[in-house]
Amino acid sequence: MSYADRTLTCRDCGTEFVFTAGEQEFYAQKGFTNEPTRCQSCRQSRKSGGGRGGYDDSAGGRPREMHTAICASCGKEAQVPFVPRGDKPVYCSDCFQQQRKSTGRY
Repeated sequence: MSYADRTLTCRDCGTEFVFTAGEQEFYAQKGFTNEPTRCQSCRQSRKSGGGRGGYDDSAGGRPREMHTAICASCGKEAQVPFVPRGDKPVYCSDCFQQQRKSTGRY
């Protein structure tokens, strides 16, 4: 099959980028059926943050909204990426890690 460079638009930053013939061939060899939707810079940014790291994938790359809660274990103030409902305990990062270690979960 013959491939030719194609210009695509990044879904995150809106800049145009080239999907090269070589990249297209690589995608085909790997069995990928979707073409890339992000430029190299935005892909690198997502990889370094894992798509998370304080950024909400559904928010178009905007910082994730954080909420203040009181840790159920130590009583310190904690920032969490969800609205605390009150029916389940909320832990600060340190206590959450301790919970994970002690229960063997996650």
